[in-house]
Amino acid sequence: MVVVFGSINVDLVAHVERFPRPGETVAGKSFAIYAGGKGGNQALAASHAGAEVRLYGAVGDDAFAGVALASLAAAGVRLDGVVRHEKPTGCATILVDSRGQNCIVIAAGANAHADPEGVPDDVLGPATTLVVQQEVPELANAALIERARSRGARILLNAAPARSTSLDMLRRLDVLVVNEVEAATLAASLGWVGEGDGFARAATAACPRLTVAVTLGSRGAIVRNGAEKISAAPPRMAVADTTGAGDAFVGALAAALDRGAALRDALARAVAAGTIACTAHGAQASLPDAAAIDALLPQVAIDAD
Repeated sequence: MVVVFGSINVDLVAHVERFPRPGETVAGKSFAIYAGGKGGNQALAASHAGAEVRLYGAVGDDAFAGVALASLAAAGVRLDGVVRHEKPTGCATILVDSRGQNCIVIAAGANAHADPEGVPDDVLGPATTLVVQQEVPELANAALIERARSRGARILLNAAPARSTSLDMLRRLDVLVVNEVEAATLAASLGWVGEGDGFARAATAACPRLTVAVTLGSRGAIVRNGAEKISAAPPRMAVADTTGAGDAFVGALAAALDRGAALRDALARAVAAGTIACTAHGAQASLPDAAAIDALLPQVAIDAD
């Protein structure tokens, strides 16, 4: 079972030709409201990829909460751990340019009050893969990770958005997923090399039990586990919107590891999922199902050292 503790948002998405400069107003091509938040996105991605998923977090007692939870409920994600809070549902304002690149502003709202004590001990055992991100308070994540470690769960941290994280925290994890910006931020705080594979080498040297995945955008991703390095390169596909790619990667990776897949196979599935997510607009609307991931897998190039 995959247990996700994290943010649940609505995403307000505007498409523009280019991002505005400071003080400038640009015309938008379109505007839409989607369900989002890294917790919600990754829970849905893992469910689409075939995992049994439970989501824990907080939404507001407002109209946006229904928008944020509708797709998750329809996909069969267990939502009894999502509580209603007096603060509004979290909101991400997203600009997507003509190249499919994005910039994002997040207002945490109820996510700032996500309570790790709402995750019961009986879902944190050895049969669970716990997935956490960094859109909820650091202390909440730390408390839940400590409980999960003591009960034998596999723990995956997607260190996004980028912020410094202690070496002590990294040593409590089983899997760390970062993009290149997040790797550089962690590296700077810990005195490591920031480049993708250099960061992964430094992290696994300092944390011998840690598996590190670094996503590389259109170049795919690498994973290091001790001395083993695996690279996965996706096929070229037309990019519509990169917003959901990282969450698709994390959800598919967690689902594959949870059912016991080998690391190279889990990486290939994660890269396939992230690639497909770039071909459609919106974070949750772009998340692929297991059949779509299976169909693209033969085109994902794997190289193991």
